[in-house]
Amino acid sequence: MPVAILRQGDHLIASVQSDLSDSEILSFRDEIAERVGRDRARGVIIDVTALDVIDSFVARSLRSLAVMLRLRGAETVIVGIRPDVAIAIVHFNIDLDPVRTALDLDDAHAVLHRLGRRGNVDGG
Repeated sequence: MPVAILRQGDHLIASVQSDLSDSEILSFRDEIAERVGRDRARGVIIDVTALDVIDSFVARSLRSLAVMLRLRGAETVIVGIRPDVAIAIVHFNIDLDPVRTALDLDDAHAVLHRLGRRGNVDGG
């Protein structure tokens, strides 16, 4: 599979290695959802630096993945969106909400730690 999934503490880091076909995106979705449950992950970071394009199917898949993982108890942060890809996402009015984004892995870990602290305060 062109997505490497590594565990770091209570987070999973999924690094997309190349553009994904629709079937590979669906396989990735299933694998990461299974890993969240098996590894009891509280956060997932998806690195999309290698993606040249984030089309509407990929965007919808990332959005539904974030919602699904939240239902399984893990927050999701997307990192590595290239400037030209970000411009295209805005130009074509692709909605990524409620997906959180960060510039790099360090920022993503900080986002997940903040969310974890907030969840503890709120009792969630």
